[in-house]
Amino acid sequence: MFNLFKTKEKSTISINDANWDEIINSNSGPVMVDIWAPWCGPCKLIGPIVEELAEEYKGKIIIGKLNADENTKSRQMGIRSIPTLLFFKDGKKVDQITCAQPMNIIREKFNKLI
Repeated sequence: MFNLFKTKEKSTISINDANWDEIINSNSGPVMVDIWAPWCGPCKLIGPIVEELAEEYKGKIIIGKLNADENTKSRQMGIRSIPTLLFFKDGKKVDQITCAQPMNIIREKFNKLI
C-alpha cells in the first residue's frame, strides 16, 4: 500500500497512469486528485490553494496532482474540464469539483472526506 506520510517530504504527490491503482484503488484512506495541465489558467489559480491545503491536511488526506496532458486516466474517468478535483475514499470516487473554486469550498469537501 502506498504511504505518502512515511515516504514523502512534499505535501502533494505526482499521480500518473502507472501509479493510479497503487495510490487510489489500493488505499483505504481519503485521497484527492487535482487534474490539471500546464497551459490551463484556472489550474494555475487553484494550484497554490491545493498546495496550501495539502500542507494543512498533511497526514490526513493524500493529495496528488495528475497532469491531464501526460496521462490517459483523466479521459478514462470522463473528465472534460480542468481543473477538476476528484475525491476518493476506500478507492471509490465520492465527490468532485470542476473549475477553480475558493479555498473554503475545497476545505468543506476535505472536512467531509476525513
